[in-house]
Amino acid sequence: MKQYYCETVKNVTVSVPDEVYRRARIRAAESGSSVSALVTGYLRSLSSDDESEFARLRELQRTVSAEVRRFTATGRLTRDEVHDRAALR
Repeated sequence: MKQYYCETVKNVTVSVPDEVYRRARIRAAESGSSVSALVTGYLRSLSSDDESEFARLRELQRTVSAEVRRFTATGRLTRDEVHDRAALR
């Protein structure tokens, strides 16, 4: 599969051991692709992982914020109890 770029692309130089490059060329050939396309796919997967992680953290923040709104001060410890000063008297 040939890739045709309709947008601006960046050239990146990456240094990898010979064996890693050889295996990447084999994998690309087996899939009818190029090493560049493999790297592009990998980098895209990283960015989608970041987006899903961001969405997960945003949902966690909403959950925690909702619980904080339900917080009540009933049954709080006194300042002395918090700092264990009551035992020192």
